[in-house]
Amino acid sequence: MTPPFRLPWAGPLPLTLALAGLLALVQQQLLLRQPPRLERLTPVAASSGPAALQARFSRPMDPASLQAASTLAPPLAHRWLGDGDTLLLNLSPDQRISSPLQLQLAGRDRRGLALAPQRWQWDPRPRLLAVVPVGAGEQVQLREHDGRWRPITPVWPRITMLEPLGYGEAVAVVARSESGRFRVWRVPLRQQPLRPVGRGRPASPAPVQAGAPEPLGAGEMVFAHISANRRGELLVQAGGEQPDQVSLQLWPPRGGPSRLPLEASGAVRLLPEGGSAVVPEIDGLGLQDLPPRPSRRQTLPGSRDLSSFCPRAGRALLVRHWPDFRRSLELVEPGVAPRQLWIGPQALVATACSRGGERVWALLVEGVGRPALTLISLDRRGTVLAQRRLSQWELEPGTGLSYDPTSDRLAVVLRPLEQGQGPPLPAQVVLIEATSLTPVPLQLEALQAVWLPAG
Repeated sequence: MTPPFRLPWAGPLPLTLALAGLLALVQQQLLLRQPPRLERLTPVAASSGPAALQARFSRPMDPASLQAASTLAPPLAHRWLGDGDTLLLNLSPDQRISSPLQLQLAGRDRRGLALAPQRWQWDPRPRLLAVVPVGAGEQVQLREHDGRWRPITPVWPRITMLEPLGYGEAVAVVARSESGRFRVWRVPLRQQPLRPVGRGRPASPAPVQAGAPEPLGAGEMVFAHISANRRGELLVQAGGEQPDQVSLQLWPPRGGPSRLPLEASGAVRLLPEGGSAVVPEIDGLGLQDLPPRPSRRQTLPGSRDLSSFCPRAGRALLVRHWPDFRRSLELVEPGVAPRQLWIGPQALVATACSRGGERVWALLVEGVGRPALTLISLDRRGTVLAQRRLSQWELEPGTGLSYDPTSDRLAVVLRPLEQGQGPPLPAQVVLIEATSLTPVPLQLEALQAVWLPAG
């Protein structure tokens, strides 16, 4: 009997492979016809403007289409930057943000398929943190956008340092006990700077929520200094009774610390972008790469102190001390020798800068007995843009300037000068318009103040 004729590809395995290939082809065609989706939208640090958002899509998008179809209310100038499936919405510099922004997101991918329109509420404005005297102790309080102050930490006998971590997801505090010993605490924070808008969602975001303080380290120390970066890492420089008990520990956002084998003659500061630290040396300032990077160290000779960092990576302000007792303010940029912006006999007690140093602010003190406080603003060439004599104020010792690009304001703690023979007046938080240099007291007694990033 003759067996039935069979095609060579009609067996079970070839037929299965053929069906799988056909199914994959059908799925590919279906995916090609699907519209793009927004997979993630997150706030990011902006070094060239007051705020930015990073958007990740399921497919490569057409930036020009997003620029034309998306809107912001209020209508602030902005640009979509990048290429592919991840793009950056960047607000143009020198714009003030006085309320939450409404983002209507729309556009097309490179195939011309439309993204489903969606609405988001985005509030990039930072909140203000202050160390406030409460009874016989001190407490960290947070100022909401409506002007109300509320506590986010317990009351400690003394708070010597306050440092926001990352993009505002926590704050680190150095607290001193009644016995004079120090301990470092990390207070987790939860913010909602960005949220979708739609049916069933609350009209306004929830206030900042603070968690229970978490102690860092095994116990109290003789001294402690902290520094943080945008990665959420915290450097704790602390010491015990003996000189050989000084330690440098780098705490990640989660998990235990790693010990850094660095030698420093002063307070070590982390670079905001992470990966390196500025290390004071006897003969200058050192820039030290941190693990897991290969060990590499650069030194800038001379009698210099790090004053403040600029938002753009690698930019910082240094104070240089000269043999004739003058001081100068220098702008440092990668691969360029320090640029002198100002020099004079006055004491340079605090600085701040915008972007890559396009604008710089400096507080100067001169005179004895009743020192005079002056605030100046400079451009990156050292030209004086504005100057104001703060004749009724003095700077609270140990504090500095903190700049907010969304409102174009500086936060500082100033103490009113005594009028007559009365008791010393308490220091208070003062906001200063960064262009006109006009001070606006907030009428809150405080010892430190700093802006908390919105996320």
